[in-house]
Amino acid sequence: MTDPREHKGLKTDQMSQRTSIPILDQRLRTSAATAFDTIRIPGPGTDAAGARSLYMHVPFCFHKCHYCDFYSIVDTQDRQESFLTRLESELAAVAPWTGGEPLKTIFVGGGTPSLLRVDLWARLLNRMEDLLDLSLVKSGAGEFTVECNPETVTPELMDVLAKGGVSRVSVGAQSFNPRHLKTLERWHDPANVALAVRLAREAGIVRQSVDLIFGIPGQSLEDWREDLRRALDLGTEHVSCYNLTYEPQTAMTARLRRGEFTPADEDVEVEMFAVTLSTLRAHGFDRYEVSNFCKPGCECRHNMAYWRQEDWLAVGPSASSHVGGHRWKNVPRLDDYLNFNDRGFTGVVDHEPPDAKRALAESIMTGLRLREGLRAVEVLARAKALGGAGRDLAGALRASCDRALAAGHLAESGGRWCLTDAGFLLADGIAGEFMAALD
Repeated sequence: MTDPREHKGLKTDQMSQRTSIPILDQRLRTSAATAFDTIRIPGPGTDAAGARSLYMHVPFCFHKCHYCDFYSIVDTQDRQESFLTRLESELAAVAPWTGGEPLKTIFVGGGTPSLLRVDLWARLLNRMEDLLDLSLVKSGAGEFTVECNPETVTPELMDVLAKGGVSRVSVGAQSFNPRHLKTLERWHDPANVALAVRLAREAGIVRQSVDLIFGIPGQSLEDWREDLRRALDLGTEHVSCYNLTYEPQTAMTARLRRGEFTPADEDVEVEMFAVTLSTLRAHGFDRYEVSNFCKPGCECRHNMAYWRQEDWLAVGPSASSHVGGHRWKNVPRLDDYLNFNDRGFTGVVDHEPPDAKRALAESIMTGLRLREGLRAVEVLARAKALGGAGRDLAGALRASCDRALAAGHLAESGGRWCLTDAGFLLADGIAGEFMAALD
């Protein structure tokens, strides 16, 4: 399934030339400090703005689901404490790049963050308060989300999270059908989804989101209607509905290639997409991003920071940061993360310096996925600035827009280009055409 974070940084391989980081004797020769050294530290007397969002990656899982391509390892609890010690040192290293400003959003993903021991969660939250300004998230004006597996939610954990400022949990239901959960290699009891939501509310965590997957092999349209109904019965204000995607390096894709199961029919998936829209809209939800639906004002503010190309810091193995036009991804192995420490920073596997063309392409890719769409004047002005003699990039981009408008896949309203319901079905292709206009 698609996700805006490469759990959680944007997947930009197809549109950027990467600067490879050399490796010698299995020891990384550079680190995130290399990227940070080229960025002005925000603060008094500078014009640099501080990053206002933070992502933390907890890699531990009870089981590695065979459809998932996010970095995770099966947890035996023997490295949780050493991981947290390392995470705390990385947090201390990146904290200055907030410029002392209060964080607007925090998101803890994985892996399964709720698998981290409760005492370690308490320690982490206390350390975060020492290092960072959490005043906005603690007052409720910001947003602090933690991903949870239904089986690992306990009253003790929810109480600790709530006291630490967590205001939102994202519960990975995926399906309420035991047969489909088995296909996905998810082992929780569907009844525990409702329990997890209830425990969060009782602890004072005021917002909850539920993740669902459609297009599961063997899943019927009626099965999907039932999953949507069960999710709505929980009374949450946010639902993420992901079309199952066979990522290249996953065990599920390998099984598909071996013919062990038959993927869902594309026409059925289109019907499921239509049922998702009609069902959720009938209950007061609307789509604000390709796969995300919420009641008015209940968008995931942290993910909006990604999609709007704002700056964010990221810590933990495989986490990707975006600061001052720079992007880099931390090493995607726990051993490397634990064993490499440069002033608190970890090793990185790639670093992309600022690039105006790449930045515009990424803005197009993510902006089109949003209901709010793209500001036409701004996009065309940026394209024009990138052009030169014989290169009318703005004209090529306008032509791509006109084709999408004529096909009914795009609407132009209030100075914005926004995908229609039909266009959302083709979002990646339309974004690809727009980006191709820049070449």
